[in-house]
Amino acid sequence: MLKFKNNHKYMLITSMFVFFFSLSFANAKSAPESFADLAEKLSPSVVNISTTTIVEQKQRDMPSFPPGSPFEDFFKQFDKPGNKKRRAQSLGSGFIIDKTGYIITNNHVIDNAEKIMVILFDDTSFEATVVGKDPKTDVALLKIDPKNTKLKAVKFGDSNELRVGDWVMAIGNPFGFGGTVTAGIVSARGRALSGSYDDYIQTDASINRGNSGGPLFDMKGNVVGINTAIFSQSGGSVGIGFAVSSNLAKQVTDQLKQYGRTKRGWLGVLIQEVSDEIAESLGMQTAKGALVSSATAGGPAEKAGIKTGDVILKFNDTEIKNMKELPKVVASTPVGKSVPLVILRNGKELTLNVTLGELELAEKENLIGQTSKKNVKSKEYDKLGFSAEELSDQNKRKFDLKDVNNGVVITSVKDDSSAQQAGLSTGMVIIRVGQIEVNSINVIDEAIKNAVKQKRKALLLLVKVKNGTRFVALELK
Repeated sequence: MLKFKNNHKYMLITSMFVFFFSLSFANAKSAPESFADLAEKLSPSVVNISTTTIVEQKQRDMPSFPPGSPFEDFFKQFDKPGNKKRRAQSLGSGFIIDKTGYIITNNHVIDNAEKIMVILFDDTSFEATVVGKDPKTDVALLKIDPKNTKLKAVKFGDSNELRVGDWVMAIGNPFGFGGTVTAGIVSARGRALSGSYDDYIQTDASINRGNSGGPLFDMKGNVVGINTAIFSQSGGSVGIGFAVSSNLAKQVTDQLKQYGRTKRGWLGVLIQEVSDEIAESLGMQTAKGALVSSATAGGPAEKAGIKTGDVILKFNDTEIKNMKELPKVVASTPVGKSVPLVILRNGKELTLNVTLGELELAEKENLIGQTSKKNVKSKEYDKLGFSAEELSDQNKRKFDLKDVNNGVVITSVKDDSSAQQAGLSTGMVIIRVGQIEVNSINVIDEAIKNAVKQKRKALLLLVKVKNGTRFVALELK
């Protein structure tokens, strides 16, 4: 055993050790002893939402009989014409974000409702009007007139500060039982369920039917999410719930409050993921960014000089790590704002400035996805496993290529070939090879020669398919 000549020295070292050991635990976030204080403070800001919807159903009071049956004519006299309407009621949750009466809930809670009633914590009820709603993110903004009632509002927190494992608390109206509190942790962040703009927080805090539209709180009492969906095969909570992140919800509700609808930024490109094969064919070290498969004619991207085959690496100084990140960051940028865009073209990075349009306006005008001759020449690429032919009136009719004016059409594909493995099939049109537009068979010949010289393992083709265009990385053998 180590002996100290000076007992005071031993006591000093021991005290310092205890101090730093205690300090490290003090800085660590431990499980709260109770959620009671937080629940008591926040519950008055959470509301129950009751909706009444008119549902039409075919009226069928009489039994049905086979045609020609003697009973058919007898009971037909009792049939009532027209469809029967009934009132259906549903329950959900919401929360107050402004003392003047603004309330947030899910769009699916109030969608198609004839009447919306908001019931406060003390059972006081008000009829609500819809300020605006956004089906894309399932967020809706309501307004009530509180008159002399004092409302208690809650604030949005920064959902980007959440870490997996942080404690969260949900308050809502599951199964119509009224204010119910559940707690859990953040299981994951940045989940996407089905939409391009999804940004869900996954939590194991119990969320059931009726919790929809209610708030998810952090331990500071800030709203970090809107409880929206569950994953369940039984219809009940199994510990996998999803809440719209507060940063996305705040952005949407600010627009709903100001305009009565959303105004998302629009770039005007169709994009796809940069796979490892595509990255290699473009000479990229790692697979990242969003690959432009087409730019809308006359859209913001085309006006800025973005071309098919460009890889978008950065948008407004935000690095685009994968394709899914681009729509979200573009949508959150104000309409009309000019932002820098870093792209990869022919192995070099370029910076372009693009002025964003409005997504909703582009959708209204059906601009999304819109994208202008010679002696017929054909060739068989035996080692790659496909044959191609320059466009002609004959093969355009044969493969139903009415709106295709440039490229070469694939006329056959060999089984178990590089072409088949890459997903090429008869009738597809090769529009670009690498980043060069295909206007003849010669372009493909030259591209293959260059790729072989540069010892590339794959050749990048942009092909037109039935519902658009996509890039294909064709392995060179």
